[in-house]
Amino acid sequence: LDFGMKNSILRELNKRNCNAIVLPYNASISEIMAFNPDGILLSNGPGDPLEMTTIAETVAELEKHVPIFGICMGHQIFALANGAKTYKMKFGHRGFNHPVRNLKTGKIAFTSQNHGFAVDPSSIDDTDLQITHLEVNDGTVEGLQHSKYPAFSVQFHPDAAPGPHDAEQLFDKFMALIDSNKEALTYA
Repeated sequence: LDFGMKNSILRELNKRNCNAIVLPYNASISEIMAFNPDGILLSNGPGDPLEMTTIAETVAELEKHVPIFGICMGHQIFALANGAKTYKMKFGHRGFNHPVRNLKTGKIAFTSQNHGFAVDPSSIDDTDLQITHLEVNDGTVEGLQHSKYPAFSVQFHPDAAPGPHDAEQLFDKFMALIDSNKEALTYA
C-alpha cells in the first residue's frame, strides 16, 4: 500500500522476484484482497499517522489474513492498527547514521531514517505487539512484531537508497514469512 513509497522499496521486492502490485493508501479491503496477495507491504510516506485511522482499521483486518511488513509510516500505521499510540517527536530522525539495536540478537545496524512521528513505547503493553528494535541514542521504538499474526514493522528504511544496507535482510524476512504462511492464507 502506497503512502508515498520510495522506488527503492520496489527495487528490493523485485530483486526477490516479487510480483508487486502498488495500490493507493485508501484502497478498500475488498479491492486489496481481490488480488489474492501473498503479503502486504505498508510503505513509507510523509505526514501524521493519526490522520490515517481508516487505513489503520483496514490493516487491523488484513493482518488476520495475510503477512504484513510495515516501513516508516507503515510501521506507525501498523502500531495504530493494533492499539498502540504515536506521538510527534521534538526533532525527528533524519539521515542515514541512526544506530538501531535488534533486541533479539543484540546486533546494531546503522539505518536510514526520515520521520517526525514515532510509536509511544508506553502504549505497547496492552497490545499484541512486541518491540523488536530500539534506537540506541534515544530509545525510540524502531521495530514491532505481532505476537499472533505474521506481521512486523520497522521505523527505519531497510531499502536505504542512498544509505547503509545493514537492514536489507528484513525484505528476506518478509519473503520467508510469506513462504511459511502460504498454506494458511485466507481470502475471506
